[in-house]
Amino acid sequence: MNLNIHAGHNPDGKVACGAIGLIKESTGNRDVKNDLIDILKEENNTVYDCTVDNGTSASDVINKIVAKCNAHSVDLDVSIHFNFGANDKNGNGNTTGVEVLVYKMSGPAYEAAVRICKEIEALGYKNRGVKQRTDLGVLKNTKAPALLVECCFVDDKDDIDLYNSKSMAKAIAQGILNKQISLSVPASTPVPESEVFYRAISGSFNNKNYANDRKAKLDKDGFSGVFLEAFVKDETTWYRVIAGSFKDKINAEQRIKDLSAKGYDGGFIAAFRK
Repeated sequence: MNLNIHAGHNPDGKVACGAIGLIKESTGNRDVKNDLIDILKEENNTVYDCTVDNGTSASDVINKIVAKCNAHSVDLDVSIHFNFGANDKNGNGNTTGVEVLVYKMSGPAYEAAVRICKEIEALGYKNRGVKQRTDLGVLKNTKAPALLVECCFVDDKDDIDLYNSKSMAKAIAQGILNKQISLSVPASTPVPESEVFYRAISGSFNNKNYANDRKAKLDKDGFSGVFLEAFVKDETTWYRVIAGSFKDKINAEQRIKDLSAKGYDGGFIAAFRK
């Protein structure tokens, strides 16, 4: 097969990077992408790496990825991402799992997406299934059939305890190629509690002015350690207002109570791994 493979978003630390939780999406998806390309090449496929590391905005990253993809004549475009929004910082014994996005619910991309979900499910993840998304540029503007893999959730401890890039890449490759691959992969390593920090979140906004306004109000009300963190979800840049980061979860819980006492309701704690 001829394949385009790319990791979504800019690298971590740059504008338009991916979500951050117990792992960083833009690092994790590049790890999976690199392992996936190695496996596919070992299986005698032609693979083009269409990852973009120099986008100036979320839309610029997408446009550059699409341009790279459309420069090649391939059977399939594959976009590697991680999901976000489980907020299961301690682990509840259940994974939130995998889903794969496609432009239409038929054809070669859909068929590969179904197989990829099943292969990742076999690793122990919940299968959230294949979902249709007609609004994403990486799916609607590429010439070849395209799919977007949301490998698992960066903010679910059960997901990340189970995760390693090589087993994830192998599962995706088996789904793409529709065959089993003989490849040994290392066991996953659970997240050490010593590496987990807890952030008090006081809102996420897709308008940076609103986020800055919230931060200014928190600063004025005497909350220390407030900062913004930008990440991209569904090709939209979001700005998360972090009202403190703590090693001890009890301190993060107290900060949420203090926020509520000042009228900032709806706060929550998110786990973060440095």
